[in-house]
Amino acid sequence: GATFSGKFLFGRLSAILSSGLASDITAIEWDGDNILATRPAYGGKALLKVSPAGPGPQMATLRPKAFQEPIMNDSRSGETTVWPFDDTKFASRAIVLQHVSEGDQQISLTDADIIVSGGRGLRAPENFKLIRELADTMGAAVGASRATVDAGWIPYAHQVGQTGKTVNPKLYVACGISGAIQHLVGMQSSKTIVAINRDSEAPIFKVATYGVVGDIFEILPKLTERLKQMKG
Repeated sequence: GATFSGKFLFGRLSAILSSGLASDITAIEWDGDNILATRPAYGGKALLKVSPAGPGPQMATLRPKAFQEPIMNDSRSGETTVWPFDDTKFASRAIVLQHVSEGDQQISLTDADIIVSGGRGLRAPENFKLIRELADTMGAAVGASRATVDAGWIPYAHQVGQTGKTVNPKLYVACGISGAIQHLVGMQSSKTIVAINRDSEAPIFKVATYGVVGDIFEILPKLTERLKQMKG
């Protein structure tokens, strides 16, 4: 995949095999016999469709959580070819000096079934308590837009998007998030997306399964309280 190790490995492998490589892919399709891949560009401000070139086999690294899990098709079969692998050719000279904790996140964003995320619509860092209270009630992870992280409202470990985590939960609740392309790239493959925003024209509604136009400062406390009542 398009992880640190994956980019390192497949970059070297594509050079050895003289093959084309499309990296950090968020969508993929076929154009005849060629791969047509979509990847973020210009810091996530644009999406490009690229086709890897080269005489050898074509390869692509996929961004983790950017794709739905494939459905098993028992009617298909194929022959497995085993190739000898010499891992000494890919030995890294890098030395890990330190592992840094991602902070106080109790539930990992990439593993969470439910994520509640907040954006600049929260207006101030202290208002992230509304997101945390709802997330705690739902057993969810707390996510955030890049704008709130850049503003210092919440640690980077919570950032969802092009320069943060790419997630694929069963339920993604976006609160006060307008829906910049950098954010959409990181969460648009979520199975169900609920967007809450005062602006009915916010781009987030274009990818939302359900949209609520309203004031998050009125909606979130009532929603949290209602869920607590339902849980008894």
